[in-house]
Parts: sequence; structure tokens; C-alpha cells
Amino acid sequence: MQDTELHTPAAPQVKCVVWDLDDTLWDGTLLEGDDVSVPDANRKLIRTLDEHGILQSVASRNEPGAVAERLRALGLDEYFLYPQVGWSAKSASLRAVTRELNISADSVLFVDDSEFERAEVAGALPRVRCMTRQELHALVAAGGVLPAQVTDDARHRRAMYLAEGRRRSHEVAFDGPAEEFLRSLDMTLRVREASTADLARAAELTQRTHQLNTTGITFDEDELSSLVRDPGHRVLVAELDDRFGTYGTIGLAVVDTGPTDPAGAPRAGAAPRWTIRLLLMSCRVMGRNVGSALIAAVTRLADAHGAGTVALFRPTERNRQMLVTYRFAGFTVESRSDDLVVLSLSGERRPAVPGYVRLVADDTPAAPRGTTQELTA
Repeated sequence: MQDTELHTPAAPQVKCVVWDLDDTLWDGTLLEGDDVSVPDANRKLIRTLDEHGILQSVASRNEPGAVAERLRALGLDEYFLYPQVGWSAKSASLRAVTRELNISADSVLFVDDSEFERAEVAGALPRVRCMTRQELHALVAAGGVLPAQVTDDARHRRAMYLAEGRRRSHEVAFDGPAEEFLRSLDMTLRVREASTADLARAAELTQRTHQLNTTGITFDEDELSSLVRDPGHRVLVAELDDRFGTYGTIGLAVVDTGPTDPAGAPRAGAAPRWTIRLLLMSCRVMGRNVGSALIAAVTRLADAHGAGTVALFRPTERNRQMLVTYRFAGFTVESRSDDLVVLSLSGERRPAVPGYVRLVADDTPAAPRGTTQELTA
């Protein structure tokens, strides 16, 4: 007999909780003069969501100044990004939040005590999940909100969004050439061997990054863990900071250091060459031109071990920019097939580090920061 059991697809990952205020985040109505207070359960939940990398915002029909003052007095203002306070429809507020955070509607939970407001949002934005605060607490308790694993990037997600807001303001106000803007950011790229703590984020990068990605290969944590332990591979992660804060882990390179060519054939008697199987950069650093600095770090590491560097590129509809990045870094095409381009560095040429990026490279797995060496252009 054919199995006709229906399976409900998993709900999308929750990325943001948007709170109403009166009788939702806090008890009481602010404009009616109530001495509003936040229940301990709500305070604890706000901290828990934040610690798990879930962003939070506000959509409230209220007077903005009074709300800002009360949130500060309650010590909660720092938790809410792009709060929407005024007299617009709640659906308009939700649209503004998703636009500012650059997230999809189906990753948002909207929490409001008013059935009318929930219905208005549900009608205008059917992908937003609407609920009461009691339903939110129950959903969290049932395991339907918090991620199973929390990466270091997730723990700092709110801080990274705040830093990005400051960067945007600086970019809008900056009057000068693009390279001078990049120089004004005072960027530092740290490249190091991946540790066990990096693997969840590294796997996430391979699965989510499609545009700034040289070959489109994806790895899960177990596969990356095996590569980290394999003496014939190097797994490198890149972290970017600037004057406004950290971008977190934004780059990954998986390098084959074994004695074979890109097709897997032995290179008997040939000079050793390292093969970059995968190199990618998060879209959050689009326009920062740090890909060439990551390439420089890999080639210099290979050079320090007496090896040349080969890079693989598999074209997709979206990743041509990475081929251009390799070519600007000095790589030339060594061979080409239907779905694979093999590039290599010729002679003594080594990719340059952009003058507006400080590159710090660490050749020791999980080594303390004090062991790093600075590589300058």
C-alpha cells in the first residue's frame, strides 16, 4: 500500500522577532500614563534571543520620543534594531524592518496582543508569522525558534548590524574617490587555520555564498572536520574588522596541499603545488575588494612551504567576478574544460595586498593571536 502520509515542511529559520510594546513587550499602555513594566519572562527571552543570534525590533503605535525614553530607562533600547514607532500600519513597519535588515518576511515573527493588528499584518504580509507573546514563549519552549547551534558570528550578530549601520552613514557622508573611502575604513583581514569552533560558520558559508564563490563546492561540518585533520589539506578562515567593528568570519579557502595535480594525478618529480579547491567571500563584504588579500595570504603561505599555487574555477551564472579576481591577482589559465578552469601563478609573481587592507596571517591551527605575523603589501 502506498504511503500517503503528509509531511509538513519545516518552518523557515527565525531571524528576527518584532515586538509590539503596549501589553506585549511590557504590561500597560504608555500613552495612558501607565507605569509600564516588562515581565521577567520577557526580559529573559529578549536576552536569550539576542544570545542566539536572533535579531529583534519594534513595531508600535506610539509616540517615538516617549518610547525611546522608556526603553532606555528599562535598559532595553540596545536590543532593538530599526524600531518602527509612529502611527503607520503595522504591516508598513514590518516592511521597513525587513528592508533595513535585508531579510525575508518568512524569517520574521511578529508579536502583538491585538487580534486586529495581527490580522492586518497577516493580510498584507502573509509570510510573516503572527502571534501573541504567550504563543511566542510556547514556541520557544517547544524548540521552534532558537537555532540548534550558535556560532560566534551569531552571538555578535546584533553588534555587526549596528556596525554596518554606522558604515552606511559614513559611506553616505563620504565625499571622495572609492579607494579613499575604502582606505578610510581602516580594514584588517585576519587569515588563519580553521579550528573546530569555526566549522559551523565555515559550512554555512559554503552553503549560502554563491556569488563570491570560485567553485560552488559545499561542505558540511563533518566534511570540513575531516579536511582540517587531513595533512594533505589546509582549511583557512578569514575575519574582517574595520574602524566601525567586526564583519565576523567572511571568507574561506580550502586548499589541497597533496602531491597531485588538479585532476588528481600524481606529480612525480614535479615541483610541489598547492591547489585552491574553494575560495569564497561573504556577500556582506561585497565592494570591499578583500578577495585579493585572501588570495595573497594563501599564495604566501604556499610559498613559505616551498610550493606554487594553482586555483580551480567552475563558472556559474553568478560568480564570474571571482575569475576576474584571480586574473587581477596574476593567475593565468593553465587549462580549460567544459566545467573547470585551472589557473596558476607564473614565475615569481605574487598577488599584491591592496594598500587599504592590513593583512594578518597565522599559520598555526588554533594559535593565540600573539603568534600572528603581519603581511604588508
